[in-house]
Amino acid sequence: MKIILLEDVKGSGKKDQLLNVSDGYAKNFLIPRKLAVKASKQALNELEANKESKQRKLKEEEERANDISKQLEKKVLNFYSKPGKDGKIFGSITSRDIAKELKKVYDFNIDKRKIIIPKDMKVFGTYECKVKLFHGVSVKIYININESNTEL
Repeated sequence: MKIILLEDVKGSGKKDQLLNVSDGYAKNFLIPRKLAVKASKQALNELEANKESKQRKLKEEEERANDISKQLEKKVLNFYSKPGKDGKIFGSITSRDIAKELKKVYDFNIDKRKIIIPKDMKVFGTYECKVKLFHGVSVKIYININESNTEL
């Protein structure tokens, strides 16, 4: 019997996969547990429509990521901190701080987990960070840490 899986089934296949399984396995296990449906013309058409919809959404997300990368390219974020011992700053600048600053200055909502910091930013200076926006789409931004005499 030909079926379409509605969920991942260990040992059988992945979601939205078209399979040919024994009648007993389909009728007694997969279909009653709503893990699969019989591969009718309507179900096959729905499967194809879902695949096209997913591809269209992925393409839109990639285009949006490309637009954001063009706008963010080589942007500089300035941070100010009081000097500590040995010319270092108190604490460090984290990806969370960078995400907040991107939202505040440029109005971009970027997940802190997508910001890659090459090393701890504990010393005054300029750092290059990478922001991964989508699979294969990333952009470099620069972080400038300046010394401040007043607490902000």
